[in-house]
Amino acid sequence: MSYTLPPRAIYASNPGASRGRVHLEPASPMKSEFQRDRDRIIHSAAFRKLRLKTQVFVSHMGDYFRTRLTHSLEVAQIARAIARALGMDEDLAEALALAHDLGHTPFGHAGEEALDECMQPYGGFAHNDQTVRILTQLERRYAAFDGLNLSWETLEGVVKHNGPVLPLKDGDKLSATIQNFQNYMNLELGTYASAEAQAASLADDIAYNNHDIDDGLRAGLFTFDDIRDLPIMGDILEKLQSEYPKLAKPRMVFESVRRMIDVMVTDLIIESQRRLAALAPQSADDIRHARAPVIAFSGAMQQNMGVLREFLMERMYRHYSVNRMTSKARQIVRDLFDKFMAEPETMPTEWREMIADMTSLHSRARIIADYIAGMTDNYAELEWSRLFDMKVRA
Repeated sequence: MSYTLPPRAIYASNPGASRGRVHLEPASPMKSEFQRDRDRIIHSAAFRKLRLKTQVFVSHMGDYFRTRLTHSLEVAQIARAIARALGMDEDLAEALALAHDLGHTPFGHAGEEALDECMQPYGGFAHNDQTVRILTQLERRYAAFDGLNLSWETLEGVVKHNGPVLPLKDGDKLSATIQNFQNYMNLELGTYASAEAQAASLADDIAYNNHDIDDGLRAGLFTFDDIRDLPIMGDILEKLQSEYPKLAKPRMVFESVRRMIDVMVTDLIIESQRRLAALAPQSADDIRHARAPVIAFSGAMQQNMGVLREFLMERMYRHYSVNRMTSKARQIVRDLFDKFMAEPETMPTEWREMIADMTSLHSRARIIADYIAGMTDNYAELEWSRLFDMKVRA
């Protein structure tokens, strides 16, 4: 039986009814508003840099392991598949998936943690917030505006990547980036994001859990015997070895991960269909104003993924070889930040000119954070060598 595309759902985001952009632009005769957003993200400088920003392993460990770019493409593929199955707008889901990691520093979470530590006196640093800065301020390519001037729906999905931003907990503060942007565009921070945004966020969880299993197996940080008792994976391996008893390791790795992604995506679609049937939303806004996420895993799958994350934390992210790499990465980021704060004249001309007239340490620190966060792994290492290795020419 041939595949039939599901009909567009009534709760899907409608690009023809978008809430618009900060800077008015004529509609495109060739693309929907969400296709336009996706294309602007793909053509951005920040997106290209993801090719040389790593997830867990740094680039010199091998060219097979995931980068932020390959991860983003995998998230986009999964997000589109979920959106298609549930009758949602695939282009919006894809745009959000491609944008979600633009604000990451070099060296993955180790780089982010180090930069956040350096920025504590100046408002801190978070990659989600940095993504918003990139999309609304730092990309300077278009003649009429800074940023990419994306649609309300895409920016809403980026800001609410982890759910509603308000109400805040006691003592929490809204980031300056989001506070300032709210003056131009009200993103309704207290509601959930669209169904497409919820799908993209969970596609992120599916992708990184599975590709970290893939990369960890290929790097030799753990073996098939180590993951045999993990939920889902044990049944998959048993069936695979029964069907293909002589399957080579590379094929076994790929096939087991492929099947685990399928199990997770299937669970998400079934649970989401159940929640959608119970809510019976009549518009995209009904999804936003629901009391809980509508696109979700089942309770059992949430538990299984929690077990998987605990395993990866212990056996991969805290592995001594990874710890050695991340220790170096944190030192590079701290050294660069301290050097530029103390001697801003050592920054490249374009960046030095940005902070030349600034008397506020907060403003100077934020621009320095923008510079460091925008570096690729290779460039950060090169900048560190230029500044701290006496044998390397500046």
